[in-house]
Amino acid sequence: MVQKNSRGNSDFCIKNIKQAEFGRREIEIAEQGKRPRELFTCRHTFEMPALMVLRKRAEGEKPLTGAKVVCCTHITAQTAVLIETLCLLGAQCRWTACNIYTTQNAVAAALAERGISVFAWKGESEDDFWWCIDRCVSLEAWQPNMILDDGGDLTHWIYKKYPTVFQKIRGIVEESVTGVHRLYQLSKAGKLCVPAMNVNDSVTKQKFDNLYCCRESILDGLKRTTDVMFGGKLVVVCGYGEVGKGCCTALKALGAIVYITEVDPICALQACMDGFRLVKLSEIMRQVDVIITCTGNKNVVGREYLDRVKNGCIVCNMGHSNTEIDVASLRTPELAWEHVRSQVDHIIWPDGRRIVLLAEGRLLNLSCSTVPTFVLSITATTQALALIELYNAPEGRYKQDVYLLPKKMDEYVASLHLPTFDAHLTELTDDQAKYLGLNKHGPFKPNYYR
Repeated sequence: MVQKNSRGNSDFCIKNIKQAEFGRREIEIAEQGKRPRELFTCRHTFEMPALMVLRKRAEGEKPLTGAKVVCCTHITAQTAVLIETLCLLGAQCRWTACNIYTTQNAVAAALAERGISVFAWKGESEDDFWWCIDRCVSLEAWQPNMILDDGGDLTHWIYKKYPTVFQKIRGIVEESVTGVHRLYQLSKAGKLCVPAMNVNDSVTKQKFDNLYCCRESILDGLKRTTDVMFGGKLVVVCGYGEVGKGCCTALKALGAIVYITEVDPICALQACMDGFRLVKLSEIMRQVDVIITCTGNKNVVGREYLDRVKNGCIVCNMGHSNTEIDVASLRTPELAWEHVRSQVDHIIWPDGRRIVLLAEGRLLNLSCSTVPTFVLSITATTQALALIELYNAPEGRYKQDVYLLPKKMDEYVASLHLPTFDAHLTELTDDQAKYLGLNKHGPFKPNYYR
């Protein structure tokens, strides 16, 4: 259905343009309710402070002038603040969703009303998903020169279907473990012909978004969908990376009995030292009440496990990839699917036993609830700075490879968020900086620090 915004523009495809006013209020809440001109005229605590600083600086300098950024991320009020910041920095953006369930329709409408080409709506089919990606790229009069991706689907679509366009890309910014893994695969095969920035392994992404965001949002998603009390429940968390750590901390605080599965002995030892029991999934399947995947891998919970779980077991995923739970194996004639409520399905076996599957195995927190704005501000700022760095880098600085975010940039993002807490950094003296062999203004950690 062709829709038009108030300016007569129809270069978008969303659920309903009439939701734009409500979506605009959602975006303003994410910004903490202040208009740009008011931001620095009064004392105010912002939920996305660093992006507001970038906007203020953009009044005199537009470092993304000429950048044509094609974006594939979750479409929420928080990422809308990022997209509008990129536009204020001089970029042109076309935007689609990296997940079929995480788009906030009203927010997409607000962006379309502002003239940003958005192609996404909540509950897309798989065909819709790829169609939306293609509409972002295939416009003849508009050729992208930067990619902002979350999961790698957009990058691989351009690489496979539009190789000429891919060769002209100046840089890729990727924020998920799945997408980064796919970039490294391209690089190893000698097929990555553009520089890419690995935002996922930046400290600001790992230690804040992956850890603290998941710590706060895991319970929100579970409570909204299941209404289950977690005190005394036996929960198994597959993976004890930063996402797993955040989930376990929240569940343990509620009194849940938490078991961990891990393949990495270092993460496994951390789990043991944090007081969690390390098990194999096969050892605990028949007793577990909740299974949560946090690995970024595939078939972590396969059909052979799901055939053995207890009646009423809740199964969900907190990793980016929707391949962690083998949902495809459940779509067979002998199993009945009963849609209970939004993002909740009961899968019923012939003997009457059932499991509770959330969001069809897709990302639980963004599909079933919301996530903390302040933490997303940290990742969004990191993405914006990575785009600026790649777009403005002199020729030869970055070759056709995958790069980690410079540590100085990591520290800069963190410093922009400290005023929210009225926090004051201590400054090294010249003598102390010399003793440590550091510049007194940073970076304070080596680039390999994680």
